[in-house]
Amino acid sequence: MSQMKTRRELGLIATGAVIASGLVVAAKPAAAIQANMDHARAALEDAMRDLRMAEDDKGGHKGKAMQLIQQAIAEVNAGIEFANTH
Repeated sequence: MSQMKTRRELGLIATGAVIASGLVVAAKPAAAIQANMDHARAALEDAMRDLRMAEDDKGGHKGKAMQLIQQAIAEVNAGIEFANTH
């Protein structure tokens, strides 16, 4: 009987641990779980800096790339904001 009680207690402890870990994850601020989005934004900002330092406009392609990177940064920011508010 004591072995049955021990298994049940272990099961309750395990269930409690799973619930507690879920609460810890849920309690993290949304900004804390945006690491991949933050990394993507930083990479885009690095690319923009590199393009700014590049010579001439490469037939308009440098300027177009810079516009697209600005648009991508805006989309990443919008995604982060969405995740932080939902």
